[in-house]
Amino acid sequence: MDVLTEKLDERLRQWKPDTAAMARERIAELIELADHDILDIARSHAAEQEVLDLLDEPPNRLDVSLTR
Repeated sequence: MDVLTEKLDERLRQWKPDTAAMARERIAELIELADHDILDIARSHAAEQEVLDLLDEPPNRLDVSLTR
């Protein structure tokens, strides 16, 4: 087993069951993407989600004071 596999195995046993299950799902998705040589789609989706999260954040105080 390589270092990454050992670390993952250790963490999966330490985490709460829900956390471990979610990690297993995401890792399985990554394996599937890698098998199809389309990991770049996962990166673009992550960037898209970051932008959506930023848009969902409430405006900061500076923005509010400038609109008054």
